[in-house]
Amino acid sequence: MSISEFDNITTPSNVTSTSCIEAIVIPLALYIHIPWCVKKCPYCDFNSHELGADVQLSMYDEYVDTLLLDAQMQQPLTQGRQISSIFIGGGTPSLLPIVQYQRLFAGLRACFEFADDIEVTMEANPGTLEHAPFAEYLKVGINRLSIGVQSFAADKLQTLGRIHDPKQATAAIHAARAAGFERVNVDLMHGLPQQSLSEALYDIQTAHDAGATHISWYQLTIEPNTVFYRSQPILPDEDSLADIEDAGQALLQRLGYDNYEVSAWAGESDKPCRHNVNYWQFGDYLAIGAGAHGKITINDGSLDNSVSGLSKDNETLLEAGIYRFSKSRSPKDYMTYQDTPKMVNWLPIADDELVSEFMLNALRLHEGVTWSLFESRTGLSYESIALQVNKLVEQGLLMNNTELLQPTLLGRRYLNQILHAFL
Repeated sequence: MSISEFDNITTPSNVTSTSCIEAIVIPLALYIHIPWCVKKCPYCDFNSHELGADVQLSMYDEYVDTLLLDAQMQQPLTQGRQISSIFIGGGTPSLLPIVQYQRLFAGLRACFEFADDIEVTMEANPGTLEHAPFAEYLKVGINRLSIGVQSFAADKLQTLGRIHDPKQATAAIHAARAAGFERVNVDLMHGLPQQSLSEALYDIQTAHDAGATHISWYQLTIEPNTVFYRSQPILPDEDSLADIEDAGQALLQRLGYDNYEVSAWAGESDKPCRHNVNYWQFGDYLAIGAGAHGKITINDGSLDNSVSGLSKDNETLLEAGIYRFSKSRSPKDYMTYQDTPKMVNWLPIADDELVSEFMLNALRLHEGVTWSLFESRTGLSYESIALQVNKLVEQGLLMNNTELLQPTLLGRRYLNQILHAFL
């Protein structure tokens, strides 16, 4: 197995000490990126690329070949761990033909050990007519769908540049449930241009009535490098946004959904998304695909010839630390390789960055995380940030709890202020 792309990478001196971190007990997930879509939405800043009219099926063959090479290259980074969850994002993953998913999952199972209860989520676009019958996805092992509806109002869908209409959206949810999917998330946006309170509530109720078991309900934000950033639409004012948020949360609660994270609501028959919770709890995740980002913890000496196939003189990977890495954003560049797909970055996370990155994720969880998790995932001690924590407790933004890191109700509203304290 070749891992030549890691050669000649130097390790900065500010790698955090991970002597107290046991990588083997940190959950390990896998992210897969499918970079193509039919049409780029004006609000989207994800790594997505419109399919040309002259697309060839051979492109999908080449891309899946590259994904499997990428997976093989990263296999040593599991350090003996099972894959507990997989998330297939995009772009529009449902554009990839089912035969390619069959090939992909056969290869992944040969490369990795899947947990018996593995959660496998795929994003799906209700306007993508090319997707296979939902039952076919179940057969390859995908057991959770996340359907990008965004709104059930025709005019809002048109403004957002979506290629589906309200009927297609409800039909996709019905079809997924009828095919046997017990877990179906529906993505909804609020705070849309000229959106009224009643329209926002209608979207929630419609998703629930159609069969959603989980709802991701988040506010539209204008991101750089998007069409909306260059030509900004008129959004509801702050008072209207607050009214929508308060009324929407109240409706979701009445419908039996649990708000376990800022924008995530699990229904009574469902549970939190394991893959996303792993992100928020600062777990590890491998990443394959154009523009995919990963994070991995490495214990000193855990990667040697007998375990990983790494060269003994590759001191970068043998150095203990917590690392982030990414892949080339361009699908063409990603698929242009010699031995393995290109690694754009392989960088350690320094101690000061570890604190801010952990907090950025963990404080999104309304029930918080234990302080022991902070120490076990970062290798840092509670005492290293005790001063900031005490100030936030005094300000009423964090709970006064020696065992749990948890924002108060006020802290949830002023989450950015809490995060700023750890920068």
